[in-house]
Amino acid sequence: MATFALTDAVVTVGGTDLSDHVRQVTINASADQLDNTAMGQTFRSRQGGLKDWTVTLEFNQDFAASEIDATLWPLLGTNATVTVKATSASTSATNPLYSGSVLVSGYNPLGNGVGDLATTSVTWQGAGALSRATS
Repeated sequence: MATFALTDAVVTVGGTDLSDHVRQVTINASADQLDNTAMGQTFRSRQGGLKDWTVTLEFNQDFAASEIDATLWPLLGTNATVTVKATSASTSATNPLYSGSVLVSGYNPLGNGVGDLATTSVTWQGAGALSRATS
C-alpha cells in the first residue's frame, strides 16, 4: 500500500463496530529499554524488555442504542477487545489487523464547550499482547 489518507479505518470495541463515529485512532507500541552495559564497555549497550501498548480513540459522541455511550459505559472497569484496521478492505500484509485486550479504565461521556461538536476521547492500556494479523 502506498501513502494514503486515513478515511476508512475500522475500529471495534468489545465486538461492536464503532468505525462510523471514529475521528482519530492511534496505537502506540513500545518495549522497555534495559541497560546491559558491562565493565570494559565505553558505550552503553541495551536490550529490549517487556512490551506494552495503548490505544487512543476519539469519537463523535452518540447516546443512541448500540452507539458510543451505550457501548463504552458498561465496559468501564473491565477488559475489552479492541481491533483496528487502516481500511475496510480484507486483512492482508498491506492492511494488517491489530487486536488486543485493553483495560477500560476511563471514559468521559461529556466534556465539550458550548457550541462544540460533542466528542469523547479515551486512552486505554493494553491488558496483554497486541497482535498483528495479515491474513
